[in-house]
Amino acid sequence: MVPWKRSRRVLLCVTGGIAAYKTPDLISRLRKLDCEVETVLTEAAEALVSPLALATLSGRRVWLQSDFLSPGRGFEIPHIRLADWAEAVVIAPCSANTAFGIAHGRAGSIVEAAILAARAPVALFPAMNVHMFENPATQQNLKKLAERGLRVVDPAFGLLACGCEGKGRLPGTDLILEEIAYALSPKRDLADKRILITAGPTREYLDPVRFISNPSSGKMGLAMARTAWYRGAQVRVILGPAPVGCAHGLEIRGVVSALEMRDAVMENLDWADCVVKAAAVGDYRARDRADRKIKRGAADELSLPLVQNPDIAVEVGARKRSGQLLVGFAAETNDVLENARAKMERKGLDAIVANDVSASGCGFATDTNTVQMLSRQGNFSFSGSKEEVADAVWDKLFSLF
Repeated sequence: MVPWKRSRRVLLCVTGGIAAYKTPDLISRLRKLDCEVETVLTEAAEALVSPLALATLSGRRVWLQSDFLSPGRGFEIPHIRLADWAEAVVIAPCSANTAFGIAHGRAGSIVEAAILAARAPVALFPAMNVHMFENPATQQNLKKLAERGLRVVDPAFGLLACGCEGKGRLPGTDLILEEIAYALSPKRDLADKRILITAGPTREYLDPVRFISNPSSGKMGLAMARTAWYRGAQVRVILGPAPVGCAHGLEIRGVVSALEMRDAVMENLDWADCVVKAAAVGDYRARDRADRKIKRGAADELSLPLVQNPDIAVEVGARKRSGQLLVGFAAETNDVLENARAKMERKGLDAIVANDVSASGCGFATDTNTVQMLSRQGNFSFSGSKEEVADAVWDKLFSLF
């Protein structure tokens, strides 16, 4: 995890929606990141989630409507102090009533007043009945808020508390945390860039049940994608068979074989300003794929003729346009720099990121990595979590655009 996600100041505003019951989990997850969380509840929210529970989880008092301009606490001007304190403001859930109030500059509640005073990034998560959400009045209010620079995140689709099914659910905690990270990101230097990333393994089937593959988890490629999104880029990921996790903010296209990955890359090549080839693509596939499961038989040996898959990076290098950046990854087991340099030259790469997958803590499926990056700027070494390494790689790649 990148260090800037930790130990941040988050103001959580909870409004009157049944989804308020999910906020304890959000506070707990933020506290595990050592974030300080101040919580503000509207009067309606107090009826739906326990202020004592939220205070226990956050380790801080919870600010209520009764604290707003009250004789006992009003002198603290909590809506101003909290707005000035926060590095990010989250409204989750955001009711239709609160969205209306904020859109019209109303300051009748402690939440509305705090948002009006906020200078930090604001992420708003509307959650309500699907028909309320789709009502033109609600949509107009949310559009106003987005035009003013608040980040309005669409609700999830599913079964709602009222019995209806549709768009209106508060998104999961993982997604909300990603939006908080996006709001807190210290850099937006890729805001005008379109990034195409390949990640994960490929599978070359020998028959309907067996395949040739490798242990790639896709973690490094997805870390490159996630950190590029934090920095403002539009990101498309061509992903082999690997767990995705929370893909919020990313366009994911799943593929299986090297040929499928090649076709997907070529379809998106003209769109991309930068192509990052982080997938562990199989070099060979079966010459003849069996239609039925290959049986063991009596022979002690089995010969399977293989043919080479196309080298996607070579093809992209030959076709890339002026100003388009091509970055490769190299998983090596020996002579890391020499092999990486040869690949960079042979494939027409602008940069290559290489690691020794046989070394401890930087092989396939690990959460950490140690890499050496070669580019026309020189050679660089990075070590840390895969997200930290990805962020460091983008720091260097930005100057190549």
